Order: sequence, then structure tokens, then C-alpha cells
Amino acid sequence: MQRLPRKTPAQRARAAQILAALAERYPDSHCALLWSAPHELLVATILSAQATDAVVNRATPALFAAYPSVAALAAAGREGIEPHLKTINFWRMKARAVHEAMTALVRDHAGEVPRTIEELTALRGVARKTANVVLGNAFGINEGIVVDTHVGRLARRFSLTRQSDPVKVERDLMSLFPRESWCVLSHLLIDHGRAVCRARGGTCADDAICRAYCSAVSRRGR
Repeated sequence: MQRLPRKTPAQRARAAQILAALAERYPDSHCALLWSAPHELLVATILSAQATDAVVNRATPALFAAYPSVAALAAAGREGIEPHLKTINFWRMKARAVHEAMTALVRDHAGEVPRTIEELTALRGVARKTANVVLGNAFGINEGIVVDTHVGRLARRFSLTRQSDPVKVERDLMSLFPRESWCVLSHLLIDHGRAVCRARGGTCADDAICRAYCSAVSRRGR
């Protein structure tokens, strides 16, 4: 990552207020993908590209039951993985990505999920967002902030960024919030984006957090 933008004490204080309000509202906020081992989270996150967590969660239990380890997934081949993914968008491409990623873990990492951005993003189907999900949730390593459509939308509505490029949104958020909060911050914003501050048909006008911080409310009139 490049040098982070400078933020004023007032901007950081406002960000801290938003974080505290969201944490109070969603005290159990966590990754919505189902997993029980780091490689399962890696696979689930690869599969979640352009697919909802709910769709992925319906497919992965049978996949992980059939192939419960990195080595088993690598040995399964695309033909073994594909039948479990047919309810997910781009299932053929994703089956290939999962197989190649698991094969690389066996070949290059002794079957273990690596713990650096550089090593993770060298795997098939793994971009920075996926790497951030795995590092933050599986290992408690805060290297960055996951920016999906919910996080990007709320970051702009809450005036935490003016950017639309996810990389630039991430840099703005990293400069505003303490590192130890980076992983949970994305979950909190996603939870609020799903429950209240939706792209369409949200209930921002009736919500205390949105009334305090969301530009969508101010545009409609309070």
C-alpha cells in the first residue's frame, strides 16, 4: 500500500464515534461465511466473488464434507469440485480457482494457508480483498480493510471517503480507524448496509446512526 492520506484529529474523532455506534448496535458482528479452518475460509471467500454469502454457505458444507482438507481438495481435481458449486455464479471458473489454489498450498506451503498479503495474492482467485478476509478473520492479522459494495457505499455516505475505487476507499478508511479495528469495521459496515443503509429501499431516515452520519438522510431532509 502507498502512504496513507493524512486525516485531521476531528476526522479521526468522528470516525471513532461511528465505530463505537456501530459496535454498540452490532455487538456480535462477524464474517458471515461458514468455515472451521483457514483453508475453508479461503475457499469460501474465493467462491463469494459476485455471489452472496448465503449462496456460498449453502454450497460449501457438502464440498468440505467431501474434501475435508487442503490435500483432499487438491487431489479432487476440477471434476470433483465442480458438482458442488453449480448453484454459484461462474462455478466452472471458481472450481478451477479453488483447485489451483489448493494445489499451490500443497506444493508451496506444506498445505498451510500463508499469512502474508503477498503470498495469498499469488494464489489463483485471490485478490487483496480475499486476502484481507482470510488474514483478518482466520489469523487476526489486520493488514487492510475489506471493501465490498456495502463498505464502499457506507464509507461514502458517512463521509469517510469521496473515492469510488475500492483501493482508494481502503486507504482512506485505514487512515481514519485504528489498525486493531480494521477487520471488525468491515463486518460492522456490512451489517449496517444490509440491515438499514441499503442501496435501495433503506430505512436511513428512521435510524439514529444514519441520521447522525449518513449523507443520504441529509439529502432527503431530516
